[in-house]
Amino acid sequence: MKLKTTKAIAKRFKITRNKKVMKRREGQGHFNARATGNQTRRKRRDLKLSSVHKSALKAGLPYQGL
Repeated sequence: MKLKTTKAIAKRFKITRNKKVMKRREGQGHFNARATGNQTRRKRRDLKLSSVHKSALKAGLPYQGL
């Protein structure tokens, strides 16, 4: 039987070609006008996840080859 991908994880995390786990920064939904310029620029970039979290993601993304 095939393993199921956890869709909530698949929507939030992307695996790069070099097996890095990337995610969007939190806090981008609304109330961005009150943020400083540095915060706004920082939110534009994706965040590389620590390798500590890879084992937890591996269970939710069985076919990504982590």
